Amino acid sequence: MVESITASEPPATQQNQGEQRVVFRGISWDTYEQLLLILPQSRGSRLTYDRGILEIAMPLEDHEFFRCLIEYFIRGLVELMDLSIKTMGSTTMNYPQLQKGAEPDNAYYIQNQALVKGRNVDFSEDPPPDLVVEVDITHTDIAKNQFYAALGVPEFWRFNGKVWRIYNLKSGAYVEVDRSPTFPDVPKEWLYDFLAMAKEDEIGAMRKLRERWHDKFNSN
Repeated sequence: MVESITASEPPATQQNQGEQRVVFRGISWDTYEQLLLILPQSRGSRLTYDRGILEIAMPLEDHEFFRCLIEYFIRGLVELMDLSIKTMGSTTMNYPQLQKGAEPDNAYYIQNQALVKGRNVDFSEDPPPDLVVEVDITHTDIAKNQFYAALGVPEFWRFNGKVWRIYNLKSGAYVEVDRSPTFPDVPKEWLYDFLAMAKEDEIGAMRKLRERWHDKFNSN
């Protein structure tokens, strides 16, 4: 059973600088779209637009370490559970009718993978990704919980470099839950252990995750 508590915006940590951020206010949707066209596809920065607020985030090493390893963790669980997945990465998700646009750290179709497999996603017609992940180590001016809830993303993970929070969409708002609805058999400490081990040995961390999974279900 997944326990839920009232969701809130988690504080960012300030011990490490995971991202550099620049915020512009009073930016129109047309200006935001023009910037997307002007900026190179190969850029490392990520844009988030929320009703006139434009935030440009430049990920640094700590951010990218956690982003990549959380994706590694998710893909490992998908494989162990014999699920299907379509990885969207930081694909630009634009919703002009809501005046919102995002390039999340990671986004995935898992439950709805069959609806979008083999083609490009059309966010004007297709459902949003089933799971979105954001690493926010430093402060962000975008209220990410309200932002992704408005887009209708069913499950949202946030990691601030220390604490992993899982949010489940209920009646248009997020509630914080103690286990992922997508991976209900996985305790939170598995991700913490995975990240700690991956700092020393990323392949070893994945090997340990597989061992834990097989030990858990072979013993039942």
